[in-house]
Amino acid sequence: MDLVKLTEEIVKSLALNKDAVSVKEFPTDNEDEILIEVMIDGEDMGRVIGKGGRCANAIRTLVQASSYLGDNKRVKINIDSF
Repeated sequence: MDLVKLTEEIVKSLALNKDAVSVKEFPTDNEDEILIEVMIDGEDMGRVIGKGGRCANAIRTLVQASSYLGDNKRVKINIDSF
């Protein structure tokens, strides 16, 4: 499964402003690692990160588990607002 699409679907399901969600993959120096950058509206930041980072950690866990089923690469997800 495409990890970027999976991340985007999960984040869009949490965000109120779904049109402002942008998810992109960036290259890293380590070929066994994937960096996914998530940009969301500032008002949705609390919803996507969650209390104590619980939602963000759950998103990372789901995407990492999906990666282990396919590529077996380590996934890093950065969540930012604009």
